[in-house]
Amino acid sequence: MGLKRYQDFNSFLRRHFGFRVHKISIDAGFTCPNRDGTISYGGCIYCDPEGSGTGAWRTGQAISDQITLGKRRLSKRYKAQKFLAYFQAFTNTYAPCEVLKRYYDEALNDPDIVGLCIGTRPDCVDEAKLQLIQNYTSKYMVWIEYGLQSIHNNTLRSINRGHTFEDFASAVRLTQGRSIYICAHVILGLPGETREDMLETAVALGDLGIDGVKIHSLYVVKDTPLATTHKSGAYQALTQQAYVELVVDFLELLPPRVVIQRLTGDPNPARLVGPDWSLKKQMTLELIEKRLEARDTYQGKLYATTLDKA
Repeated sequence: MGLKRYQDFNSFLRRHFGFRVHKISIDAGFTCPNRDGTISYGGCIYCDPEGSGTGAWRTGQAISDQITLGKRRLSKRYKAQKFLAYFQAFTNTYAPCEVLKRYYDEALNDPDIVGLCIGTRPDCVDEAKLQLIQNYTSKYMVWIEYGLQSIHNNTLRSINRGHTFEDFASAVRLTQGRSIYICAHVILGLPGETREDMLETAVALGDLGIDGVKIHSLYVVKDTPLATTHKSGAYQALTQQAYVELVVDFLELLPPRVVIQRLTGDPNPARLVGPDWSLKKQMTLELIEKRLEARDTYQGKLYATTLDKA
Protein backbone atom coordinates (compact mmCIF):
# COMPACT_ATOMS: atom_id res chain seq x y z
CA MET A 1 0.00 0.00 0.00
CA GLY A 2 3.02 2.32 0.04
CA LEU A 3 2.82 5.31 2.39
CA LYS A 4 -0.97 5.28 2.54
CA ARG A 5 -3.14 3.04 4.67
CA TYR A 6 -5.18 2.09 1.64
CA GLN A 7 -4.44 1.00 -1.93
CA ASP A 8 -4.74 4.29 -3.77
CA PHE A 9 -5.20 4.45 -7.54
CA ASN A 10 -2.27 6.75 -8.33
CA SER A 11 0.20 4.44 -6.61
CA PHE A 12 -1.35 1.42 -8.33
CA LEU A 13 -0.89 3.05 -11.74
CA ARG A 14 2.67 4.10 -11.00
CA ARG A 15 3.58 0.55 -9.95
CA HIS A 16 2.00 -0.84 -13.11
CA PHE A 17 3.44 1.63 -15.62
CA GLY A 18 6.50 2.97 -13.83
CA PHE A 19 5.47 6.62 -14.24
CA ARG A 20 2.63 9.05 -13.54
CA VAL A 21 -0.60 8.23 -15.39
CA HIS A 22 -3.79 10.28 -15.17
CA LYS A 23 -7.37 9.90 -16.39
CA ILE A 24 -8.79 12.14 -19.09
CA SER A 25 -12.57 12.43 -18.77
CA ILE A 26 -14.43 11.97 -22.05
CA ASP A 27 -18.00 12.93 -22.87
CA ALA A 28 -19.08 10.86 -25.89
CA GLY A 29 -22.69 12.05 -25.94
CA PHE A 30 -24.25 8.90 -24.51
CA THR A 31 -27.52 8.91 -22.61
CA CYS A 32 -28.90 6.36 -20.13
CA PRO A 33 -31.77 3.82 -20.25
CA ASN A 34 -32.87 5.17 -16.90
CA ARG A 35 -33.34 8.61 -18.47
CA ASP A 36 -34.62 8.01 -21.99
CA GLY A 37 -37.66 5.94 -21.03
CA THR A 38 -36.25 2.48 -21.73
CA ILE A 39 -36.31 1.85 -17.97
CA SER A 40 -37.47 5.17 -16.59
CA TYR A 41 -37.32 8.92 -17.12
CA GLY A 42 -35.21 11.35 -15.15
CA GLY A 43 -32.61 8.93 -13.86
CA CYS A 44 -31.62 8.34 -10.25
CA ILE A 45 -33.01 10.81 -7.73
CA TYR A 46 -29.59 12.44 -7.27
CA CYS A 47 -28.47 12.43 -10.92
CA ASP A 48 -27.59 15.83 -12.35
CA PRO A 49 -29.57 16.36 -15.59
CA GLU A 50 -26.34 17.68 -17.08
CA GLY A 51 -24.60 14.36 -16.41
CA SER A 52 -21.44 13.46 -14.54
CA GLY A 53 -19.06 14.41 -17.34
CA THR A 54 -17.63 17.59 -18.77
CA GLY A 55 -20.44 18.49 -21.18
CA ALA A 56 -17.84 18.68 -23.95
CA TRP A 57 -19.94 16.76 -26.46
CA ARG A 58 -22.67 19.41 -26.42
CA THR A 59 -20.10 22.08 -27.29
CA GLY A 60 -19.03 20.14 -30.37
CA GLN A 61 -15.74 18.74 -29.09
CA ALA A 62 -14.79 15.47 -30.76
CA ILE A 63 -13.31 12.72 -28.63
CA SER A 64 -9.85 13.35 -30.12
CA ASP A 65 -10.14 17.05 -29.27
CA GLN A 66 -11.08 16.21 -25.67
CA ILE A 67 -8.00 13.98 -25.46
CA THR A 68 -5.73 16.74 -26.76
CA LEU A 69 -7.11 19.35 -24.36
CA GLY A 70 -7.02 16.90 -21.44
CA LYS A 71 -3.40 15.99 -22.09
CA ARG A 72 -2.37 19.62 -22.17
CA ARG A 73 -4.15 20.46 -18.92
CA LEU A 74 -3.14 17.37 -16.94
CA SER A 75 0.47 17.43 -18.09
CA LYS A 76 0.80 20.96 -16.79
CA ARG A 77 -1.07 20.40 -13.54
CA TYR A 78 0.03 16.90 -12.52
CA LYS A 79 3.14 16.27 -14.66
CA ALA A 80 1.39 13.20 -16.04
CA GLN A 81 3.27 11.44 -18.82
CA LYS A 82 0.62 9.03 -20.10
CA PHE A 83 -3.13 8.85 -19.79
CA LEU A 84 -6.21 6.68 -19.44
CA ALA A 85 -9.18 7.55 -21.66
CA TYR A 86 -12.13 7.67 -19.25
CA PHE A 87 -15.57 7.50 -20.85
CA GLN A 88 -17.43 9.06 -17.94
CA ALA A 89 -20.67 10.85 -18.77
CA PHE A 90 -23.85 8.77 -18.41
CA THR A 91 -23.78 5.13 -19.70
CA ASN A 92 -20.84 4.39 -21.97
CA THR A 93 -21.88 0.97 -23.25
CA TYR A 94 -25.37 2.14 -24.18
CA ALA A 95 -25.00 1.90 -27.96
CA PRO A 96 -24.45 -0.77 -30.62
CA CYS A 97 -21.02 -2.41 -30.67
CA GLU A 98 -20.02 -0.70 -33.92
CA VAL A 99 -20.64 2.72 -32.37
CA LEU A 100 -18.77 1.81 -29.20
CA LYS A 101 -15.79 0.54 -31.19
CA ARG A 102 -15.60 3.71 -33.23
CA TYR A 103 -15.59 5.89 -30.12
CA TYR A 104 -13.15 3.74 -28.16
CA ASP A 105 -10.80 3.51 -31.15
CA GLU A 106 -10.80 7.27 -31.59
CA ALA A 107 -9.71 7.73 -27.97
CA LEU A 108 -7.05 5.02 -28.14
CA ASN A 109 -5.61 6.36 -31.38
CA ASP A 110 -3.53 8.86 -29.41
CA PRO A 111 -0.07 7.39 -28.65
CA ASP A 112 -0.09 8.80 -25.12
CA ILE A 113 -3.21 6.84 -24.15
CA VAL A 114 -2.21 3.65 -22.33
CA GLY A 115 -5.57 2.54 -21.00
CA LEU A 116 -9.33 2.64 -21.31
CA CYS A 117 -11.86 3.21 -18.51
CA ILE A 118 -15.57 2.79 -19.22
CA GLY A 119 -18.28 3.98 -16.84
CA THR A 120 -21.56 2.13 -17.30
CA ARG A 121 -24.49 0.34 -15.70
CA PRO A 122 -24.53 -3.37 -14.91
CA ASP A 123 -27.67 -3.83 -17.02
CA CYS A 124 -26.01 -2.34 -20.12
CA VAL A 125 -23.44 -5.02 -20.92
CA ASP A 126 -23.69 -8.33 -22.68
CA GLU A 127 -21.40 -10.95 -24.17
CA ALA A 128 -20.82 -9.04 -27.41
CA LYS A 129 -19.99 -5.74 -25.71
CA LEU A 130 -17.67 -7.38 -23.19
CA GLN A 131 -15.91 -9.26 -25.97
CA LEU A 132 -15.34 -5.95 -27.75
CA ILE A 133 -13.91 -4.43 -24.58
CA GLN A 134 -11.81 -7.54 -23.90
CA ASN A 135 -10.17 -7.15 -27.31
CA TYR A 136 -8.42 -4.01 -26.06
CA THR A 137 -6.77 -5.72 -23.09
CA SER A 138 -3.88 -7.12 -25.14
CA LYS A 139 -2.49 -3.61 -25.63
CA TYR A 140 -4.09 -1.49 -22.93
CA MET A 141 -5.05 -1.46 -19.26
CA VAL A 142 -8.83 -1.69 -19.31
CA TRP A 143 -11.25 -0.87 -16.48
CA ILE A 144 -15.01 -1.19 -16.56
CA GLU A 145 -16.75 0.82 -13.85
CA TYR A 146 -20.19 -0.41 -12.84
CA GLY A 147 -22.51 1.92 -10.98
CA LEU A 148 -23.90 0.03 -8.00
CA GLN A 149 -24.29 2.51 -5.09
CA SER A 150 -25.72 -0.09 -2.66
CA ILE A 151 -26.29 -3.84 -2.49
CA HIS A 152 -29.74 -3.32 -0.96
CA ASN A 153 -32.57 -3.60 -3.47
CA ASN A 154 -34.96 -1.55 -1.34
CA THR A 155 -32.43 1.30 -1.49
CA LEU A 156 -31.95 0.87 -5.24
CA ARG A 157 -35.72 1.11 -5.71
CA SER A 158 -36.00 4.18 -3.51
CA ILE A 159 -33.33 6.05 -5.49
CA ASN A 160 -34.88 4.96 -8.81
CA ARG A 161 -31.72 3.15 -9.81
CA GLY A 162 -33.53 0.87 -12.26
CA HIS A 163 -31.51 -2.29 -11.64
CA THR A 164 -30.95 -4.75 -8.80
CA PHE A 165 -27.94 -5.99 -6.90
CA GLU A 166 -28.42 -9.29 -8.71
CA ASP A 167 -27.98 -7.46 -12.02
CA PHE A 168 -24.70 -6.09 -10.72
CA ALA A 169 -23.45 -9.47 -9.50
CA SER A 170 -24.38 -11.03 -12.84
CA ALA A 171 -22.47 -8.35 -14.76
CA VAL A 172 -19.42 -8.86 -12.53
CA ARG A 173 -19.46 -12.62 -13.15
CA LEU A 174 -19.86 -12.07 -16.90
CA THR A 175 -16.89 -9.68 -16.90
CA GLN A 176 -14.51 -11.74 -14.78
CA GLY A 177 -11.89 -13.85 -16.53
CA ARG A 178 -11.43 -11.40 -19.41
CA SER A 179 -8.38 -9.42 -18.15
CA ILE A 180 -10.73 -6.47 -17.55
CA TYR A 181 -10.40 -4.71 -14.19
CA ILE A 182 -13.77 -4.25 -12.48
CA CYS A 183 -14.57 -1.19 -10.36
CA ALA A 184 -17.78 -0.62 -8.38
CA HIS A 185 -19.24 2.81 -7.62
CA VAL A 186 -20.67 3.19 -4.11
CA ILE A 187 -22.49 6.10 -2.47
CA LEU A 188 -22.53 6.50 1.31
CA GLY A 189 -25.43 8.31 2.95
CA LEU A 190 -28.24 7.16 0.69
CA PRO A 191 -31.74 7.81 2.10
CA GLY A 192 -32.80 5.29 4.71
CA GLU A 193 -29.49 3.42 4.89
CA THR A 194 -27.94 2.68 8.26
CA ARG A 195 -24.26 2.27 9.00
CA GLU A 196 -24.79 -1.49 9.00
CA ASP A 197 -26.44 -1.34 5.56
CA MET A 198 -23.48 0.54 4.10
CA LEU A 199 -20.91 -1.79 5.61
CA GLU A 200 -22.79 -4.81 4.27
CA THR A 201 -22.09 -3.35 0.83
CA ALA A 202 -18.36 -3.40 1.58
CA VAL A 203 -18.48 -7.05 2.64
CA ALA A 204 -20.47 -8.07 -0.43
CA LEU A 205 -18.04 -6.34 -2.79
CA GLY A 206 -15.16 -8.19 -1.18
CA ASP A 207 -16.99 -11.47 -1.64
CA LEU A 208 -17.54 -10.77 -5.35
CA GLY A 209 -13.81 -10.37 -6.01
CA ILE A 210 -13.93 -6.96 -7.68
CA ASP A 211 -10.70 -5.06 -8.38
CA GLY A 212 -11.57 -1.48 -7.46
CA VAL A 213 -14.03 0.78 -5.65
CA LYS A 214 -15.07 4.39 -6.01
CA ILE A 215 -16.73 5.89 -2.93
CA HIS A 216 -18.36 9.24 -2.42
CA SER A 217 -20.96 10.82 -0.21
CA LEU A 218 -24.47 11.61 -1.40
CA TYR A 219 -24.59 15.33 -2.20
CA VAL A 220 -27.55 17.27 -3.52
CA VAL A 221 -27.53 19.06 -6.87
CA LYS A 222 -30.07 21.37 -8.46
CA ASP A 223 -33.05 20.22 -10.51
CA THR A 224 -33.20 16.70 -9.06
CA PRO A 225 -35.85 14.85 -7.05
CA LEU A 226 -33.34 14.69 -4.20
CA ALA A 227 -33.12 18.49 -4.16
CA THR A 228 -36.90 18.64 -3.64
CA THR A 229 -36.72 16.08 -0.84
CA HIS A 230 -33.82 17.94 0.75
CA LYS A 231 -35.67 21.26 0.60
CA SER A 232 -38.63 19.73 2.41
CA GLY A 233 -36.35 18.52 5.20
CA ALA A 234 -37.06 14.85 4.49
CA TYR A 235 -33.40 14.18 3.60
CA GLN A 236 -30.37 15.30 5.57
CA ALA A 237 -26.91 14.74 4.12
CA LEU A 238 -24.10 13.23 6.14
CA THR A 239 -21.83 15.56 8.05
CA GLN A 240 -18.19 15.56 7.02
CA GLN A 241 -17.22 13.90 10.30
CA ALA A 242 -19.79 11.14 9.87
CA TYR A 243 -18.69 10.53 6.30
CA VAL A 244 -15.02 10.28 7.26
CA GLU A 245 -15.84 7.72 9.96
CA LEU A 246 -17.94 5.66 7.53
CA VAL A 247 -15.18 5.64 4.91
CA VAL A 248 -12.69 4.32 7.46
CA ASP A 249 -15.16 1.62 8.54
CA PHE A 250 -15.76 0.73 4.87
CA LEU A 251 -12.05 0.49 4.07
CA GLU A 252 -11.43 -1.84 6.99
CA LEU A 253 -13.79 -4.40 5.44
CA LEU A 254 -12.47 -4.33 1.87
CA PRO A 255 -9.78 -6.81 0.76
CA PRO A 256 -6.31 -5.20 0.84
CA ARG A 257 -5.81 -5.82 -2.89
CA VAL A 258 -8.85 -3.74 -3.94
CA VAL A 259 -7.77 -0.47 -5.59
CA ILE A 260 -9.44 2.62 -4.15
CA GLN A 261 -10.04 4.82 -7.15
CA ARG A 262 -11.87 7.56 -5.26
CA LEU A 263 -12.79 8.48 -1.69
CA THR A 264 -14.79 11.62 -2.36
CA GLY A 265 -16.71 13.18 -5.22
CA ASP A 266 -16.26 16.34 -7.29
CA PRO A 267 -19.59 18.20 -7.41
CA ASN A 268 -19.98 21.15 -9.72
CA PRO A 269 -19.98 24.19 -7.39
CA ALA A 270 -22.51 25.98 -9.59
CA ARG A 271 -24.93 23.04 -9.36
CA LEU A 272 -24.41 22.05 -5.72
CA VAL A 273 -27.20 22.51 -3.17
CA GLY A 274 -25.30 20.89 -0.31
CA PRO A 275 -23.59 19.94 1.84
CA ASP A 276 -20.94 22.65 1.41
CA TRP A 277 -18.19 20.42 2.80
CA SER A 278 -18.44 18.17 -0.25
CA LEU A 279 -16.52 20.87 -2.15
CA LYS A 280 -13.59 20.54 0.27
CA LYS A 281 -12.10 17.47 -1.39
CA GLN A 282 -8.54 17.80 -0.15
CA MET A 283 -9.67 18.48 3.41
CA THR A 284 -11.87 15.38 3.37
CA LEU A 285 -9.04 13.20 2.07
CA GLU A 286 -6.70 14.54 4.75
CA LEU A 287 -9.29 13.90 7.45
CA ILE A 288 -9.71 10.30 6.25
CA GLU A 289 -5.97 9.69 6.40
CA LYS A 290 -5.73 11.29 9.85
CA ARG A 291 -8.61 9.16 11.09
CA LEU A 292 -6.97 6.00 9.78
CA GLU A 293 -3.84 6.96 11.69
CA ALA A 294 -5.73 7.90 14.87
CA ARG A 295 -7.54 4.56 14.87
CA ASP A 296 -4.32 2.76 13.87
CA THR A 297 -6.23 0.97 11.15
CA TYR A 298 -5.97 0.35 7.41
CA GLN A 299 -7.73 -1.13 4.40
CA GLY A 300 -8.49 -4.79 4.99
CA LYS A 301 -7.86 -4.82 8.73
CA LEU A 302 -11.22 -6.48 9.37
CA TYR A 303 -11.43 -8.38 6.08
CA ALA A 304 -10.03 -11.59 7.59
CA THR A 305 -12.54 -11.30 10.42
CA THR A 306 -15.46 -11.25 7.98
CA LEU A 307 -14.02 -14.34 6.29
CA ASP A 308 -13.74 -16.12 9.63
CA LYS A 309 -17.45 -15.49 10.27
CA ALA A 310 -18.49 -16.91 6.90
